[in-house]
Amino acid sequence: MALMGEIEASIPALRRYAWGLLLNADDADDLVQECLEQALDRLGGDLAISAVRPWLFTIMHNLFVSRWRTKRQRRETISDDGVETVEGAVGQDQEGARTRRDLLAGLECLAVDQRQVLLLVSVEGLEYCEVASILGVPVGTVMSRLSRARDNLQAYMDGGKRPVLRRVK
Repeated sequence: MALMGEIEASIPALRRYAWGLLLNADDADDLVQECLEQALDRLGGDLAISAVRPWLFTIMHNLFVSRWRTKRQRRETISDDGVETVEGAVGQDQEGARTRRDLLAGLECLAVDQRQVLLLVSVEGLEYCEVASILGVPVGTVMSRLSRARDNLQAYMDGGKRPVLRRVK
């Protein structure tokens, strides 16, 4: 029964990751449910699981990729129910809300592969090797995607201003 407890304890992390990928609460809940259904179906056999969270994230990643490929084949567009931007004066107590809104908007602008790595490493606290296993890519790819994601998110938060680099001859 300890395995079921670990699965249950992983649900909030799965929901965060799903929302970060899809940016839509209803679609994220559907993805989490489908992930949990597949995980529970696989538990019926003789399956030895050493780490439950990475196993669940792998299932969710594969479901997400499968859905994305299906949508691409049907040539459907993913809805842009993004973050609403509101211009105007912002008080001191609203600065945190504005920063969170900008951060979510910046996260939405990242490429999906960068967003996946950033969420798994920074939000969920997984190790690089676990993320590489979940996404099916080398550890170096995880590191470069994370670096690019952090740089792009920082540039977005800075208003798109990148530092001017000196040319060294």
